[in-house]
Amino acid sequence: MTAFSTEGQSDPTVQPVPASVVEQVDAADITLSNPKLAVLSLGANLGNRLETLQGAIDALEDTPGLRVKAVSPVYETEPWGVDPGSQPSYFNAVIVVKTTLPPSSLLERGQAIEEAFERVREERWGPRTIDVDIVSYADVVSDDPVLTLPHPRARERAFVLAPWHDVDPEAQLPGAGPVADLLTGVGRDGVLPRADLELRLPE
Repeated sequence: MTAFSTEGQSDPTVQPVPASVVEQVDAADITLSNPKLAVLSLGANLGNRLETLQGAIDALEDTPGLRVKAVSPVYETEPWGVDPGSQPSYFNAVIVVKTTLPPSSLLERGQAIEEAFERVREERWGPRTIDVDIVSYADVVSDDPVLTLPHPRARERAFVLAPWHDVDPEAQLPGAGPVADLLTGVGRDGVLPRADLELRLPE
């Protein structure tokens, strides 16, 4: 496991991990004593958007107890909930991870990555260097206000549904039904596939 870097600086959320711990985590990943699949949505509309998305993916891969299993194509979308043209467009992607972390720890890791990339939370729907959202975690349905599962607005967001459908056409959003049906319902307006851009699956 290695820390990712951005502009030559190490990720401040990644601390040195003893070799014995790394071996235990890797063994757990192989034996899959209690695996859970989670779907995460990534978005960025400030700075080098593609580089930031890749950095977030790499940081997640470097998290003990988590492995990135699938990375979607990149989509370009207009910002949600703001006046057209008031912010730069977003690059969005969805990743599927296998993890032994509970949802609360996965949330903490996502927020730590946002902070590492200097995300500023000054306004709702404001621009951001990186946004890491948990879309679903296994079949968990929870109305906990700290972490509502699945994400309460995932079913109406094409920028989540389209890339998710790309990586898993048979996916189901817990409590809402097939992602394919949800995507048909909301349509693909304003969601532009960027075939010229690519995010890599960590090795």
